[in-house]
Amino acid sequence: MSFTGNPKRRLRLALAAAAVVFTGALGAVAVPEAALAQGCGAGSPHATVTGSSGAYVTREGGTTVYSGSDYRAAVQAGVDSISSGQRVAVMASGSIGANTITVQSGKTFEGCGTINVGNRSGRGAIESLGTTNVYIPYLKMTGSPYFGMRFNGTTGLRLGDIDLTLSGGLGIRFDRDAAWNYEVRMDDVYVSGAGSHAVETWNIDGLDVYKLVAVNVGESGLLVQRSRNVWVGLVDGNNVGAGTGYATLRFANNNGQLANGSYTTNVWVDKVVSRGGGRGVFCVSQSGGAIIRNVDLASNGNNAILIENCYNLTIQAGTVNGGGEVRVAARSEFPNTRDVWITLTVNNTSVRESPCGDNVNWYLSGNGSRNVC
Repeated sequence: MSFTGNPKRRLRLALAAAAVVFTGALGAVAVPEAALAQGCGAGSPHATVTGSSGAYVTREGGTTVYSGSDYRAAVQAGVDSISSGQRVAVMASGSIGANTITVQSGKTFEGCGTINVGNRSGRGAIESLGTTNVYIPYLKMTGSPYFGMRFNGTTGLRLGDIDLTLSGGLGIRFDRDAAWNYEVRMDDVYVSGAGSHAVETWNIDGLDVYKLVAVNVGESGLLVQRSRNVWVGLVDGNNVGAGTGYATLRFANNNGQLANGSYTTNVWVDKVVSRGGGRGVFCVSQSGGAIIRNVDLASNGNNAILIENCYNLTIQAGTVNGGGEVRVAARSEFPNTRDVWITLTVNNTSVRESPCGDNVNWYLSGNGSRNVC
């Protein structure tokens, strides 16, 4: 994948692709991507969880640290047994019920088996709170959690190949009323069956999402809120937010607003693909500072695109085919929508600007009807 957006971030991303660095008691430890690419549990993990239902064994080096029937206890024992800069590979599958696995600073957690989870109110099935340099390169999760994964106050968090095949709940959540997160990276995230959002973020300074696929999700695919310095490669939503005002990609709650209150461009999205469901792209509630390079939207059940009280937003190219209208709008409780540039081919649906925004620039082709200022 090419690196786009802010040049300084491109350099940081290129360096990150070369090696993953953990900082432990002995200093920085680099783990080359090539070694991690061998597969989940490859090489010599510092701890492993093996076995099957009713008989799990956790070993750290040559020491058995857990043996028994409790899958959650076996997994947590493996995490707790390793030190910063080390990794645990959970090879066994099982169910943790309505409980939580906690990952501490500097640790690498590989979920190679399938972890089935229950609903623990207000909590994540997997959590890492107030931590530094946590890496979860692999995870397979099923079940109906409150939050599949929950984070806040992290620095240097990285999520790799994440597969959340759920039957309810919310996929990945960064808490609203909690400490900020810095330098968060998600490589390849797949979420299906969530009753709420696939990925919901708050309070992140430095967010990179390479690829997110959301399928049959009740609310948003990627919902980014009160965050800045964001780069997204691809968001791909199929039947996301059907019957709701949510969207495959949604910016909300002052997303992209910098600390000085300005909306200088600091959010970049390479591509959004959306089929069916609710909205395709939605920028709302004093968000902005964003460039979306390309969209491919079709048959969305609500607005294909809605730009509402959004400031400094550019959509550089793409197509909208059928579904709900493309609209620029505003609510009276916020300052009017302003500084918008839209270049699109729109077919088989309408384009409308109401009320008129300030400095809204349309560059349209296609057969869609137009009612713009």
